[in-house]
Amino acid sequence: MKPYILTFLMLLFSYPVAFGQGNNALKQKIEKLDLAHAEAIYKGDAIALDKLMDQEVTVNHPTNKIVNEKAELLRLIKSGVIRYTSFKRYPEKFLFFKDMVIVMGSEEVTPAKGAPNAGKKLKRRYTNVWMNKNDSWKLTVRHANNVCSD
Repeated sequence: MKPYILTFLMLLFSYPVAFGQGNNALKQKIEKLDLAHAEAIYKGDAIALDKLMDQEVTVNHPTNKIVNEKAELLRLIKSGVIRYTSFKRYPEKFLFFKDMVIVMGSEEVTPAKGAPNAGKKLKRRYTNVWMNKNDSWKLTVRHANNVCSD
């Protein structure tokens, strides 16, 4: 009977380690996607953004506008309304759920000429929701807001 108890205890105590390792690999994957999204926005790369975002993406944009379709977001990118001379993203917190990962963090951006707040260095907080649909992780929901200065 003792070998069964020992085996049970080994399995019991190894489960959190295995689960944590799975989340670590997923965290690395999502962090890479999250930073690729920031890079694509910075470069105005509509093709990369199209691949990263879900068809039904919804964004609560820092310009106080809710954009709820990918075509509108891509139009804003292509027209230069969403354009930056600098864009740095710092993911801070990852929350894991079934087929969903939420990323929270901060961003430092400088909008380009012609965009709202052009030339001003802005600090923002953001939340991105990545969902696994058909074995592919896509940005499905995004909220970003400018942090008010003291």
